[in-house]
Amino acid sequence: MRTVRVAGDPPYPIDIGPGLLRDGARLAGHARGRHALLLSDDHVAPLYAEAVAAALREARPDLRLAVHVMPAGESHKTLASFAAAIDALAALGATRDATVYALGGGVVGDLAGFAAACWMRGIDCVQLPTTLLAMVDSSVGGKTAVDIPRGKNLVGAFHPPRAVIADTTTLHTLPARELRAGLAEVVKYGALGDPLFFAWLEAERDALLAGEDRALAEAIARSCEHKAAIVGRDPLEQGERALLNLGHTFGHAIEAEQGYAGDGRDALVHGEAVAVGMVLAARLSTTLGLAPAADTARLERLLHAFDLPTRIPAGLDPEALLARMRLDKKNLAGRLRLVLWRGIGQAEIVPDADESRVLDLLRDA
Repeated sequence: MRTVRVAGDPPYPIDIGPGLLRDGARLAGHARGRHALLLSDDHVAPLYAEAVAAALREARPDLRLAVHVMPAGESHKTLASFAAAIDALAALGATRDATVYALGGGVVGDLAGFAAACWMRGIDCVQLPTTLLAMVDSSVGGKTAVDIPRGKNLVGAFHPPRAVIADTTTLHTLPARELRAGLAEVVKYGALGDPLFFAWLEAERDALLAGEDRALAEAIARSCEHKAAIVGRDPLEQGERALLNLGHTFGHAIEAEQGYAGDGRDALVHGEAVAVGMVLAARLSTTLGLAPAADTARLERLLHAFDLPTRIPAGLDPEALLARMRLDKKNLAGRLRLVLWRGIGQAEIVPDADESRVLDLLRDA
């Protein structure tokens, strides 16, 4: 097992290793009170919820534990699902020292974290990510939210978890598409700030695609170390933490315009949309004279090697995508604020992006 520590107020650990969901002492050690809600979805709960609940009850026989299962998929990360989670906490009689355990991917983690942030103005949340994407990104840093029709993650709160426990065994049951989608977020860390890690990913791409434990554990740990360092310095995204959104402004616009239908075959899931978004950000950087075209081509090659898309799906209107981008949370004073780069490992925030150039890019892509 490896542990990455995230600085902050309070600090918290990210434990990474096999079999951790059955470690009752570790799981229960983060529950301060007598009430706990295990929140999962109908894809993950049948696989792991019973084992996690049994481990918690064995370690803490006094724990009043309830299980709440929501429908799976981004299209269910809504205010209605949030209300159902709040109702589950109310039915449990959860007090201010209660704990929410978020068992699942990014949708579950975001929604469970937001419910924990709001119940009685904030209770503890322990993230139990079961997807690669959640392990390396959404479970770390305390961003919690739900989507609304006008945009992704527009309703939410910063609420750091009490702990993150990433059981790498769960990746063995992860569909191949979800594994590839998670690799997009792993590539992001190399692209934004670590050219050596980017080169390592190029060298290890076959092992990562095959789901080899050694390669995946290393990728998860190094990604978490990058995010932990940035989050520790900028917990509320007042500065450099925005760099972690490389590709996300474009990607979120694509997801929103598709109606959060990423559960289906014809729409992109989050990691796929981020892959397209990173390429768009890189291409725009080249167009603006900020970065060499060779680095953009290298990024595209790596994403293609992971069988990830690099083009905007057919049928999406460029004007509509730009309108979605105007609602991005990074924008200030009505101006488009994008994360671009000067090449691999050199991301930066561009505070006043030229919308006409962005629109031209969207039309071409």
